[in-house]
Amino acid sequence: MPQIPPLPSFRGRGRTAPTPHRIPVPTARAIIDCAVYVDGHRLPGRFTHAEALAEVRERAAGFVWVGLHAPDQTQMDDVARTFDLHELAAEDAVHARQRPKLERYDDVLFLVLRTVKYVEHDLHAVSEIVETGEIMIFMGRDFVITVRHGEHTGLHGVRHDLEDRPERLALGPGAVLHAIADHVVDSYLSVTQEVEDDVEEMEEAVFTPRSRLTTEAVYQLKREVVELRRAVNPLALPLQTLSRSTDLPLPKEIRRYLRDVADHHTAAAERISDFDEMLSALINAVLAKVSVQQNTDMRKISAWVAIAAVPTMTAGIYGMNFDYMPELHWRYGYPLVWAIILVVCGGLLYMLRRNHWL
Repeated sequence: MPQIPPLPSFRGRGRTAPTPHRIPVPTARAIIDCAVYVDGHRLPGRFTHAEALAEVRERAAGFVWVGLHAPDQTQMDDVARTFDLHELAAEDAVHARQRPKLERYDDVLFLVLRTVKYVEHDLHAVSEIVETGEIMIFMGRDFVITVRHGEHTGLHGVRHDLEDRPERLALGPGAVLHAIADHVVDSYLSVTQEVEDDVEEMEEAVFTPRSRLTTEAVYQLKREVVELRRAVNPLALPLQTLSRSTDLPLPKEIRRYLRDVADHHTAAAERISDFDEMLSALINAVLAKVSVQQNTDMRKISAWVAIAAVPTMTAGIYGMNFDYMPELHWRYGYPLVWAIILVVCGGLLYMLRRNHWL
């Protein structure tokens, strides 16, 4: 029989599935604000990040502040080429979930800050309590670039407050770095105060009779405190380095302000450590309360079983089919048995209540 040759594939020889083409998004879509500051005052007009840097270097005075929100790799590469940022730092700025740190690339400082926000919630429910985000700061001789991830801890208010204080902005990009660090650390103190209120409310609920507080709710708060500690505590070393190292390109006045920020950070970190210990004690208290409640329930059950055993035993004895049993054919035998049952059960009830078993 003749064989039919195989038909060619409709896809063609050597063809592969088409890869989706990603449309690049302009860098301007990620830039929240871009401004030039000279002698502490903002220059009028709108600038792109390249135009702003050219304006500053042409004047040989002032600095550029570029604020970005969640840029992608292409947008960040564009900014990195303009300001000559190191590729490793630019890559870190794109990918969130970085650990708080301070790195130096020649004359550029790269600072990572974790931001936190308290989420309103039901104390007795298992839900998210602390929301985290990130702010990355690139600080050079004549520029500062902020990259923010997350929908909270915006920097519009920080920029507005600095623009109202030109004498502070006149100190250069270091003033912006200090203002952002101070703003973030102040948010730490605010969140720790909210968490402290939750811990105190849980303490009160644990020792309140018939409270519906569960071990899961306490454990959820403990997990959120651990997340808060991971966001806050690693910032201690970068703040100490910024406030004490004379090798960094920071004015002496800015280092003095950063020492105050470091003190506030230490206070927030100590309070978070206290929360961890208090919540561990609360979990033990809740478990102990559950054990005590179970023992109480078992005592009550045992007490009622003891009372019910009296009529059960009596009925079992007189339910036996014997002809010769005391008081079996006596006229007052039945009420006498009931009287004995009630007296014995009443005596047991009195004794058990007196001993707080019921």
